[in-house]
Amino acid sequence: QVQLVESGGGLVQAGGSLRLSCAVSGSIFSLNAMGWYRQAPEKQRELVAAFTTPVSANYADSVKGRFFISRDNAKNTVYLQMNSLKPEDTAVYYCNALWARPDGYWGQGTQVTVSS
Repeated sequence: QVQLVESGGGLVQAGGSLRLSCAVSGSIFSLNAMGWYRQAPEKQRELVAAFTTPVSANYADSVKGRFFISRDNAKNTVYLQMNSLKPEDTAVYYCNALWARPDGYWGQGTQVTVSS
């Protein structure tokens, strides 16, 4: 059974950086099929970064050029480097497979709060 444990969130001032980590266990699928999602208060969960091939990724327009997804296959961990953070990046961040269903399994997420 897959288990996803997100960490690395916190409170940061606008313009700051954070690196999120997602430890994946019990998974039968490749880390290449993973992505980072976020859900802000009263908003739907959205996909912000995802691998498209083993060496490339896609990003939501709102984070392009500021967020970068990476992985360490040996550690079964996916990362999200977030730079130049903005208050509108405030959300709970989750990692999951690209085909994850809203009503399927999700980890506990990690809260990111960006103050202005």
